[in-house]
Amino acid sequence: MPSLVLPGELVSSQWLAEHRNHSELILLDASWHMPLTQRNGYQEWLNERIDNARFFDFDREVCDQDSAFPHMMPTPQHFELSAQLLGINNNSVIVVYDSLGIFSSPRVWWMFKTMGFTQVAVLDGGLPAWKEAGFPLNTQPPEKVAHQGDFKAVYHADLISDTKQVVDAIDDKQTAIIDARARNRFLGEVPEARKGLRSGHMPSAINLPISEVLHNQTMKNAYQLAQIFEALMPQKQRMVFSCGSGVTACILALAAKLAGYDALSVYDGSWSEWGANQTLPVVQSK
Repeated sequence: MPSLVLPGELVSSQWLAEHRNHSELILLDASWHMPLTQRNGYQEWLNERIDNARFFDFDREVCDQDSAFPHMMPTPQHFELSAQLLGINNNSVIVVYDSLGIFSSPRVWWMFKTMGFTQVAVLDGGLPAWKEAGFPLNTQPPEKVAHQGDFKAVYHADLISDTKQVVDAIDDKQTAIIDARARNRFLGEVPEARKGLRSGHMPSAINLPISEVLHNQTMKNAYQLAQIFEALMPQKQRMVFSCGSGVTACILALAAKLAGYDALSVYDGSWSEWGANQTLPVVQSK
């Protein structure tokens, strides 16, 4: 069987259906829901999934479990072992999806990119698009992974930003801080859902809600995305993406990548870290 090659950072349901039985393909369900929804991505995966999909739990398992902030990036060693236990090899080709369309799957796509793995893509439209296309689902109990993989992590620190780097970016004319939260949260017009967080945004940050890059929970095309980013930043420059807790920021990272940008980073702690630190500057609408 010839080696599998991804067509890009996004794949369609049709492409996945044609290649889902390839020996190199690893399908990951990365479904995660905001706490207030009271939905459980893991339980939903147990009940219904694309056949052979393995569950990637970046919220409770593949994360820094000692951090005070939610689903922070784990160490390369932790990530490597977690990927191996999912049967992932260095020559695997990974497709990530989630149950909302495009919501949490780009977070796992970005995690693999950060760990030096390039053969990874997001299923455009996720599970809803797969269902709408009429492709089959598996509702039987999932099988255990048969063999541990040989995946090796190579950490790319430039793809993840910490608080100090974001502080430095505030006055850096070559770097744009882009916030993925809804505009009323960005402006501080509504309180944050997480207790103890201030409302508002970082100085010099630009607001680009995720709804602006999506259409019916699928990604807008590359031309549309390029227009969006060029309108925000006429000259190409480095971008640091932030959101509530580092998940939807990765949707913007994916959108920027599709639009042709490469100098990209995600602020891992995002507003859950910035908003909780009383020493950091916050801007609110007046």
